[in-house]
Amino acid sequence: MNKGKILVVEDEKKIARVLSLELEYEGYEVTVKETGMDGLQALEEDSFDLVLLVVMLPELSGLEVLRRVRKTNTATPIILITARGSVPDKVSGLDLGANDYITKPFDIEELLARIRAQLRLNIHAQEEKETELSIADLTVNEKTREIQRSGQMRELTPREYDLLVHLLNHQQQVLTRDQLLTAVWGFDYFGDTNVVDVYIRYLRKKIDYPFEKQLIHTVRGVGYVMKG
Repeated sequence: MNKGKILVVEDEKKIARVLSLELEYEGYEVTVKETGMDGLQALEEDSFDLVLLVVMLPELSGLEVLRRVRKTNTATPIILITARGSVPDKVSGLDLGANDYITKPFDIEELLARIRAQLRLNIHAQEEKETELSIADLTVNEKTREIQRSGQMRELTPREYDLLVHLLNHQQQVLTRDQLLTAVWGFDYFGDTNVVDVYIRYLRKKIDYPFEKQLIHTVRGVGYVMKG
């Protein structure tokens, strides 16, 4: 069973070999790179679930690799492997965006535990992210039902919220009034389709008109579309 892909950037061949064997035994898919440049290239060309990164590397230091990676990738957990007593490296690494560190010589069981902890945290973070819908500067957290536009909290009624979520789930797609009525009000709604126009107007007052850029657009004779 593949538990995830791990990139090991370690220039000491013996240590790299031991790490590779231990991680593979635990069920991880392992890629080993021996220099900072090779490690950076691997991260640019492929995606990994976690990175083990030695600070002291040839060509490009681990801290410089970390700095460059974090410019475009803040999600992948990175555990630094530092020398004993190198407090400045630990501090710099954490400040640059490392998730954790471990000091040489390390116990393999401790390292494995730290890897498991980071992967758990990352899965949780991804799940949280998946509960968010967004377009431009508008975000909706489906878990908490919080709505923000340009960093400002917006209050919606339950029906307005359902309408907004449906529009966000079908971005760039023109939805007819009948489609919106069925999706938001249900098949058994026998009222006038004008109710859709009324609620679109309510939504616009709360999430569009107070802001410069409008996100809900009218398609004459058809319906509405949400686009940034």
